[in-house]
Amino acid sequence: MKIGIVGCGALGCFYGARLCRIGQDVHLLLRSDYEVVRDRGLRIRSVDGEQLMHPHAYDDPADIGECDLVIVSLKTTANDRFSELISPLLDNDTAILCLQNGLGNCEQLGELFGPKRVMGGQCFVCLNRTEPGVVQHIAFGKIVMGNLGRPPTERLRAIVKMFKSTRIPCEVAENLEQGQWEKLVWNIPFNGLGVAATAGLEALDSAGEKMPDKPGPVLTTEQLLGNSQWETWVRGLMAEIINAANAKGLDIDSGLLERMLEYTRNMGEYRASALIDFERGQPLELESIFLEPLRQASIAGIDAPRLEALCGVLSKLDRRSSLSPGR
Repeated sequence: MKIGIVGCGALGCFYGARLCRIGQDVHLLLRSDYEVVRDRGLRIRSVDGEQLMHPHAYDDPADIGECDLVIVSLKTTANDRFSELISPLLDNDTAILCLQNGLGNCEQLGELFGPKRVMGGQCFVCLNRTEPGVVQHIAFGKIVMGNLGRPPTERLRAIVKMFKSTRIPCEVAENLEQGQWEKLVWNIPFNGLGVAATAGLEALDSAGEKMPDKPGPVLTTEQLLGNSQWETWVRGLMAEIINAANAKGLDIDSGLLERMLEYTRNMGEYRASALIDFERGQPLELESIFLEPLRQASIAGIDAPRLEALCGVLSKLDRRSSLSPGR
C-alpha cells in the first residue's frame, strides 16, 4: 500500500516509521525536518526499543503523487492548507485517515474531498519530537478508528488490521464522534491547563479578566495532578466534557474520568503537545480542541463554566504568544 503522511511532527513520524518497518510504501511530507530525514533517516527512540527507518521524504506533495491511503496528522492550525497539501495525493479511490485532535476536522476533509473516503482516528500516545528527525516515544500508542458519518466498512477494518500488524493496538469504533469526545476528556484539561498555568489560577477563577505581566511556567501532567487545586480543575473540566457528550446522545461512562487520571499518573512528568507549542511561540489548536467543544456543549444545553473560562484565558495567551515568537 502506498501511504502518504501529511503533517510529520512526532505523531506522523512515529506511525509512519511503524508502517515502514512492516514493509509498507511510506512517503512523508516534511517541512523543517526534510533534509535530515532524507539524508539520515527517521529515528524513533521508544520504550519498545530504538529504530532507524528510511521512509521516502519529500517537501512538495506533487512529488509524492497519488496514494492508496493519506494519513493527515497536521496541527489543526494548518487546516486551511488541506486542499494545497492533500489534493495532489488523491485519486478517485484514495482513503483519508485523519489523526488530528478535536472536533470538525474530519467534516472539513469530507466537504473538500467527499465524506465516503474519510476516516478518523483517535491516538492515545505519549511522544515528543526531541530534535530534527528524532521522536521520543514515551508510552502507549493505541488508535481507535471510525468512518465519518457511517458504520465501519471492510476498508476501515483492513486499515485497522494493517496498524495492528505493526504491534500498535488498534480498534474499530462503531461511532467516530464518541471516540473524539472521549479523547477530549483528556486533551482539554491536560493540554489546556498546562498552558493556562502561565496565567495562574486567579486568571481562571476570574474567567480570564486578570492576566499577569510575567507569565509563570507551563505545567506537566504530573505537576497538574500533584496540586489539589489544579486537580480540581482537571476533574471539573473532565466532568463538563462527559456531560456535554452525553447530552448530545453519546454514551461516555463516568468511570472514564478515573481511568484517565490513573493512566496519566503512570505517565510521569509528561509535557503535552500544547505546552511545547506554546513555549516555541507556535499557535495553539484553539478552534478544534477548545472552542468547538464549547460551542457544541452550549448547543446541547450544557453549562460548561470551567471550559468557558479556560477558552478565555487560552485565547489571550495565544494572542500574546503569537506576538512574541520564540517565547
